Amino acid sequence: MTGKDAPGRPGDGYDARPYLPRRGGLEAHRRAAASCRGCPLFAEATATVFGRGDPGARFLVVGEQPGDQEDRKGQAFVGPAGRLLSKALSEAGIDEEDVYLTNAVKHFKFTPSGPGKRRIHKAPSLREMTACRPWLEAELRLVDPSVVVVLGATAGKAVLGSGFRVGADRGAVLSLPGRDGGPHVVATLHPSAVLRADDRESAYAGLVADLRVAADAL
Repeated sequence: MTGKDAPGRPGDGYDARPYLPRRGGLEAHRRAAASCRGCPLFAEATATVFGRGDPGARFLVVGEQPGDQEDRKGQAFVGPAGRLLSKALSEAGIDEEDVYLTNAVKHFKFTPSGPGKRRIHKAPSLREMTACRPWLEAELRLVDPSVVVVLGATAGKAVLGSGFRVGADRGAVLSLPGRDGGPHVVATLHPSAVLRADDRESAYAGLVADLRVAADAL
């Protein structure tokens, strides 16, 4: 198999590092990420979905991975969860123009299902998340935010390590591992979890409350 049919080397080693540019800012990394073959997820996804927003933002928000609409449009947080996040950021007093939005994994992982083969979100594996981590590390370094907000378990583990648990760690001001004097980290629910919640009103209120903690951490 060739092209998008198979990952090929070095991508079959589950490592994005060979695709990162040696120098340059966010735009150079965005261009390089478009050709990333660091794990097999690129083969079925429409495009790499890199982060977006102010390169000098004080807040950097990390989600899990792009969804169906993000994959089709090539932009992070433009689907239903993204719209809910925009509303919650506003209610928490965070100006979205001061936010850089990205995901721990840059390709959409899904399972085709039902008539028309609707694409159903599938959580990325630890191996896929680890392969993609160099892109996230580069974004953290280049944006150099004051506060990092992690949305959900996958983002939390990507930023804070495998011991992260949303229920135990959300809503507190934490430190970024290995970064003395680095940005504060605040964890909360992913907006998609709010959309799926039985008590959506309560879940949304919790999301806004956690984002207020992030706002106050500046």
